[in-house]
Amino acid sequence: MQPQADQRTGLVYGTAAYVVWGLLPLYWHLLGDLSPAEILAHRMVWSLPVALVILAVLRRWSWIGRLVRQPKRLGLVLICAAVISVNWFLYIWAVNAGHVLEASLGYFINPLVSIAFGVLVLRERLRPLQWVAVGVGAAAVVVMAVAYGKVPWISLGLAFTFATYGLVKKGVKLDGIEGFSAETAMQFLPALGILAFLGARGEAGFLTGGAGQMLLLMGCGVATALPLIAFGAAAVRLPLTVLGMLQYLAPTFQFVLGLLVFHEEMPVERWAGFGLVWLALVVLTYDAVRTARSARSALATARKAAREATAETAAAQSAAQHPAPSAAQAAPEAPETAPELGTAKP
Repeated sequence: MQPQADQRTGLVYGTAAYVVWGLLPLYWHLLGDLSPAEILAHRMVWSLPVALVILAVLRRWSWIGRLVRQPKRLGLVLICAAVISVNWFLYIWAVNAGHVLEASLGYFINPLVSIAFGVLVLRERLRPLQWVAVGVGAAAVVVMAVAYGKVPWISLGLAFTFATYGLVKKGVKLDGIEGFSAETAMQFLPALGILAFLGARGEAGFLTGGAGQMLLLMGCGVATALPLIAFGAAAVRLPLTVLGMLQYLAPTFQFVLGLLVFHEEMPVERWAGFGLVWLALVVLTYDAVRTARSARSALATARKAAREATAETAAAQSAAQHPAPSAAQAAPEAPETAPELGTAKP
């Protein structure tokens, strides 16, 4: 178990990561005059220098040679880079097209999609309450699809792409900064090509939008890297159950921004859909906390039993090495001849 001070530090890092992710719509909204493709390309291009600086500070280069010699892992990194690129593009487009609430719903649904992937792809077995949560989440999608007359494709697209990204990353087995660096390295040249194409057409906002817009575009790399680094620092300090609950901070902030800052509509049917998703997440969180407590209790019982068994073994070994004296050895030696009663001399 992590020390309490270490867990507090992890809680600060984790909260910071998810709050930044939750507030990113404000950042993308400042760049709303640009096309989502250009914002995405700048996010990719400026992420690589940030990653290289971090690697240089940490002096972590040895993993690159091992990765290059493993074509299968390189292929998985390429898939990760492609899937997260789609996720980023869809998210930036949704924010600047006035769909922040639907984007937030996607990240609320994401844990349920990840669980479904665990069953369908990894053949994991669900506990009864997890089945309930997935069922309620599916009902929420049906409710909103019927109410709006169309499937909430933005929410589902964000949820499925991010869940796919997480699933593939399990096979890559690189930590936060290493995975981020490898993915941005693969994104760099295609993104640079997009920017060159836009520049040739005279549509590059980086050169025509003034110094403020230029700095915002350059800052896309920092805005992408900082929460990821904070998340990596939290992941090594916090239990998964705590991280799992913190992840709801990001879509909650997005929901509040969509409702109160961007003033998006929230009709009754949308409230019903969100309400069902939140109910599913409450069930899921309750099940995770209860399971974690049971696991900790079982672990404590096993440790206690192990300590008792160790103590008994040590006592048995000590007894074997230093046996107790026998009754004959313990009794005092009797004199060879004892005087008869009444014959003792004064």
